[in-house]
Amino acid sequence: MKGWRGLAVGAAALAVAVAGCGTSSDGGSGNSGEPKTLTVWLMDGSAPTTLTDALNKEFQDAHPGVTVKYEVQKWNGIQEKLTTALTSNNPPDVIELGNTQTAKFAAEETLTDLSGDVSGLNGDQWLGGLEDSLTWDGKQYGLPFYAANRTVIYRTDLFQAAGIAAAPTSRDEWVSAIEKLKAANAADPDFQPLYLPGQSWYVLLSFIWDEGGDVAKPQGSAWAGAVDTPQAKAGLEFYKKLVDTSGTKAPKDADEATPQQMEVFATGKVGMMIGLPWELAGAVKANPDLKEKTGAFPIPSKTAGKTAPVFLGGSNLAIPAGSKNADLAKEYLKLLSSKKYQDMLAEGGAVPGTSTDTAKLATTPIGKALAESAPNGKVTPTTPSWAAVEAGQNPLKDMLTAYLTGAKPLDQATADANAALSKTLGG
Repeated sequence: MKGWRGLAVGAAALAVAVAGCGTSSDGGSGNSGEPKTLTVWLMDGSAPTTLTDALNKEFQDAHPGVTVKYEVQKWNGIQEKLTTALTSNNPPDVIELGNTQTAKFAAEETLTDLSGDVSGLNGDQWLGGLEDSLTWDGKQYGLPFYAANRTVIYRTDLFQAAGIAAAPTSRDEWVSAIEKLKAANAADPDFQPLYLPGQSWYVLLSFIWDEGGDVAKPQGSAWAGAVDTPQAKAGLEFYKKLVDTSGTKAPKDADEATPQQMEVFATGKVGMMIGLPWELAGAVKANPDLKEKTGAFPIPSKTAGKTAPVFLGGSNLAIPAGSKNADLAKEYLKLLSSKKYQDMLAEGGAVPGTSTDTAKLATTPIGKALAESAPNGKVTPTTPSWAAVEAGQNPLKDMLTAYLTGAKPLDQATADANAALSKTLGG
């Protein structure tokens, strides 16, 4: 999954195909003073420059003769760029991968098995959801880097005006808040208590998981669709309840990017949206008046007092199988996984991947909401075939649109989506 500022599927990117660059020296610790170059690829927007500058300097100081060649990559086209680089004779030594990309490259045997190095990489502190995304065939092919998840971003002033004293902590309270906002702003025909596009399938995942269902399940050596179960259907029904109760004007045949929901929220005519930290930042940039008028709370569970499971968008770190500096790369990852640098990630607004300490994150309302819900986070099925689900004609999006528009009844919409998922994942 793409980095936390974009969170779009890296597997869909097709624009760039260039050979990777790397090192030509052999492995080793780098403490001998022999000149070596460690090539590190991180993605645009992933880590603050204050972090990477300090990290690279500390690593070089601790490894005389080693130069870190730090390169920032763009998400657009990264799938093909990585494919080319990882199969070359000169790959980079450390790479960042979207969490939905990791299984693909692990299955192609282009990543180094780090199963024996987990304890030295702060393994007992790893974020569970991301750990699942880098586990393939019982082995660990990287370590979690960072994550972000969706929270409910809301207007504190509108909540107060509508008599909503506290942020909802259950689905029932959430629906009640929507109804109160709707009533308090009934005179404004453009007002939306909740902006919810019809194809926000990452949001749908929370409701399905909260019901105890899933979108797919293992079937032998492959996966099969699971959206035709009673639990998955119940999640879909709650999604429709939010759409119907709010009367959202969001399109039912598009996701949160069309139009960008942060732009809609910035108009001041929306009480809530379910979004990511960068979307709140974008809304505030467009409308600075919102800065002191917004808060956030975790997506509520149907069980009062609990948070719903959330999709963890984010990244993993890995070492290409062809790296000529694998030992140095492991030392680099060991340093990055330390509390010092995980705290710096949290200060930058991301959920740290190798530290359960989120104190540095929980200093803002949205950071607090992220910290509360991240431990209950999950990822999409860990299979190389999942990339095709997101990159192609996404059956989950089609299912949502068909059901919400009335084009298909619930049972037919879920049956058709299930068949499409099983065909793609089984292939």
